[in-house]
Amino acid sequence: MPVTWIPGRGFVANAYLFGTVLIDAGVLPAAIHPFRNRIETIVLTHCHYDHTAHVKEIVHMCNAELAIHHLDAPGLLEDHLSLSLHFGARSPGITAQRLLSEGDVVGPLEVIHTPGHTAGSICLFSEEEQFLLSGDTVFTDGGFGRFDFPGGDRTALAQSIGKLASLPVEGLYPGHGTPVRHEGRLHISAALQLLKSGYV
Repeated sequence: MPVTWIPGRGFVANAYLFGTVLIDAGVLPAAIHPFRNRIETIVLTHCHYDHTAHVKEIVHMCNAELAIHHLDAPGLLEDHLSLSLHFGARSPGITAQRLLSEGDVVGPLEVIHTPGHTAGSICLFSEEEQFLLSGDTVFTDGGFGRFDFPGGDRTALAQSIGKLASLPVEGLYPGHGTPVRHEGRLHISAALQLLKSGYV
């Protein structure tokens, strides 16, 4: 089953659709509308506004369950955690129906807790199809998410990326930038090496 990439524009994060699961909801509802009848669950990789801007409208449009890691759930309501004020906006003002933890399963996807960008950042992994939806933990250019925002932690991020580097990742679908369908683990390894090199 393919992953559908719904590109973010400008500061807005990418969204992805896999089966009945939508990952992230910063894009305009119009971009999700063609898929609205397929979507049963919306998973947020973390609470930052560029990933959550339109989640309230999209949840209602799809009549879908909303899920986020329990450590990032407050960011759906609190502006300083969502960084919404940086975008001239307010937090979505919605409560998730499902709070996630390491090892949970959403549809066919396994939740991997990857703190560092935020305390509750997650990635979603398909062992069967060997792809990773990585949010802002790691990107396909060998980069990684910032760790200087509230809840960020450089050491935790390095540990999280180290954990991801052990996975057999072919497809890598990041929160920003262009996804790759092959050899995603090489991009993860490059990010880990950059962090280990002393990058600040």
